[in-house]
Amino acid sequence: MGQGDRRHATRGGSRARSWVVVALVLALVGGGLAAWRLGWTDDLVDRWLAADPPDPVSEPAAVPPPEGIDVPAIPSPRPVALPADGGRLLPGAVRRALAPRLADRDLGRSVHVAVAGLSGPGTASYAVGRGTFTPASTMKLLTGAAALAVLGPDHRFPTTVVARGRTLTLVGGGDPMLGRTPGEGYPDVANVRTLAREAAAALRGRRGRSGPVRLAYDDSLFSGPTENPSWRADYVPDDIVSPITALWVDEGLSPGRSFRVEDPSAEAATAFADALRRAGVRVKGAPAAARAPAGATELARVESPPLSQVVEHVVEVSDNEGAEVLAHHVGLEVVGAGSFAGGVRGVRQSLSELGVPFPGAVLRDGSGLARGNRLGAQTLLEVLRLAGDPGRPELRAVLTGLPVGGFTGSLAVRFDEAPAAGVGRVRAKTGSLGGVRSLAGVALDQRGTPLAFVLAADRIREVDTLDAQQDLDNAAAALGACRCSR
Repeated sequence: MGQGDRRHATRGGSRARSWVVVALVLALVGGGLAAWRLGWTDDLVDRWLAADPPDPVSEPAAVPPPEGIDVPAIPSPRPVALPADGGRLLPGAVRRALAPRLADRDLGRSVHVAVAGLSGPGTASYAVGRGTFTPASTMKLLTGAAALAVLGPDHRFPTTVVARGRTLTLVGGGDPMLGRTPGEGYPDVANVRTLAREAAAALRGRRGRSGPVRLAYDDSLFSGPTENPSWRADYVPDDIVSPITALWVDEGLSPGRSFRVEDPSAEAATAFADALRRAGVRVKGAPAAARAPAGATELARVESPPLSQVVEHVVEVSDNEGAEVLAHHVGLEVVGAGSFAGGVRGVRQSLSELGVPFPGAVLRDGSGLARGNRLGAQTLLEVLRLAGDPGRPELRAVLTGLPVGGFTGSLAVRFDEAPAAGVGRVRAKTGSLGGVRSLAGVALDQRGTPLAFVLAADRIREVDTLDAQQDLDNAAAALGACRCSR
């Protein structure tokens, strides 16, 4: 719009608003001016004549409340004063908070505890247990931290369509969150429907009118088996976890999300072919597995959310498939092998280079499903402390993704019997396998000092599982309820 057009539009808008005023005045006179006596017409006229009403998203406080609702003024919060050095932990106070809750026989004979300040000296201020234990899903903290360290929090995973002649190839870039259709939640995931529309538009732009095409798919980014040899044999057949590939939609779930498909890559290609047809492209035959040809032209591309958001999601909901894909990417980047074996080597090497100790550790996968995984509490503790280091902002998503005890993610329905003063002050990654329960996260004590902690038991009798889990929840909340620092 030119400058003259803008002046004309402005004068037209002013003239229209003048007529609105006249109409309002006539209506008010016809009503006996009763509305003026009620005192609401000034507000009504202001709303009618406002050129730019407040945006409820960017200016929620500026949106006037509905009539008849008396909303109190928004107070100015007082600044929160935290100890300048994060506070110094008092080992005796930590012991008094934890010991009564960890004495329950339901926890079994293998209990491991480590608590330290989130900053300051690296040694644990309070520790119980020796050696290593089965970490279960707390292993995802290592995977997330390694992925962020080697790829960066802004990294995105692409899914592309390339063309050569009349053949299109769908190329998987290892996007762990690629969907069939646009999502409605957070993060905002990429999807094959959007990819198909972009590819269809590109085809029409190249040839004016698109002829029939054949479709291939390339999932060769990852190598090795799609099922971890260290997993229980029934994990994949019983739909506990999907086969891990570099190309899938909805993490290998069926269209109705009722079961996990046997071949996630082929299912993704089928979903893309259906989306192409809906976008007006004629697709001949069924998709076939094939490497993308050298020199093919890229037609369309979608990209995952930033890695920081992917890691937050994986940690919050304990996403096994997402964690394994991230581990494969770490393997690719660090040792050149996007496989289960490459992933565990890459995770260990990248974190060791950052100073994380691995005494006695055994890594079998990136998700913690493998019972052969073994970690010491100090390893998990140092990963948490590393993520909380102000000098390592690229790792912060490991902490921001931690579920809040009693409120979010895998801790949403827990902490119901925990000390009330500690609820909401604990964020932790859960770990759950048969006979194993663990928590690793951070707590803010009553003096405002952030603590890193690890609580684990891996020889729990089946009948005692829920009681043991409650013991660990209560112990974690006790850290938030105590005055464990000065």
